[in-house]
Amino acid sequence: MQEGAGDPQLYDYAPYRGRKKVVWPGGKTVAVWVAPNLEYYEIDPPAHPKRKAWARPHPDVVGYSHRDHSNRVSHWRMAEVMSKHGFPGSVSLSVALCQHHPEVVADGAARGWEFFSHGIYNTRYAYEMSEDQERAIIADSIRTVREATGQTIRGWLAPALTHTPRTLDLIAEMGLDYTCDLYHDDQVQEVKVRSGRLASIPYSLEVNDHYGFFVYNMSGREYADTLIRQFERLAAEGEASGTVMCIPLHAYLIGQPHRIGPFEEALRHIAADGRAWIARAGEIIDAWRAQA
Repeated sequence: MQEGAGDPQLYDYAPYRGRKKVVWPGGKTVAVWVAPNLEYYEIDPPAHPKRKAWARPHPDVVGYSHRDHSNRVSHWRMAEVMSKHGFPGSVSLSVALCQHHPEVVADGAARGWEFFSHGIYNTRYAYEMSEDQERAIIADSIRTVREATGQTIRGWLAPALTHTPRTLDLIAEMGLDYTCDLYHDDQVQEVKVRSGRLASIPYSLEVNDHYGFFVYNMSGREYADTLIRQFERLAAEGEASGTVMCIPLHAYLIGQPHRIGPFEEALRHIAADGRAWIARAGEIIDAWRAQA
């Protein structure tokens, strides 16, 4: 087999042991960031030839209304628990939410949350987009979030985790400096792009509440225990070199009445431990860049 065949050349290989030591502020061993996905799903989106938006025929009233719980009820429940224990959000934002439900975006901004783009709608997929179409979505994201919050987005999580071969190059070229779309590491890493600089920040699928409840069929308490075990291991390993723990959330899942209690217990545990640097995504990237 030809050496390097199939390697997309997105990043260099760096074995976990023996890397340059990363030190987080205050001597903390693990940077912990919470990524609420504030999303908007269309009830009857345009059909895409490669992927169905809903499991049921459109309009999928059940799927739509289940997710709409986020923007009506469970966002507030989730956000209040996060604020209570000192966890700011770094928001994976469907930027159409700025028009559809500006109250939700305004609440996050008032809490000092950071925003990055998760595309326009979570029911529009990047597959087969032209370069011009993809550029337009990135530009729309930058403009819309700036108008709604005053912030200039720095990060990107592809809508519904869908990409083109040029996505990472384009977001770097248009001024963004971190991506959540690579799941290959527990530390910040450099990404190879044709211009600009781009870092990958760990964004976990393993402790994403969507995977926890829909894929691994966890109870609320099992999920909370998973967060604690993830934290304990990364905090211990971070003694050698600072690690990163992401807690990706969807309010319509974690903010349900029967799940929010165990989740709050997990946040309380992490906040009280003393080894966590509780930060926003951009702060983690800046601290890493300062010593990379």
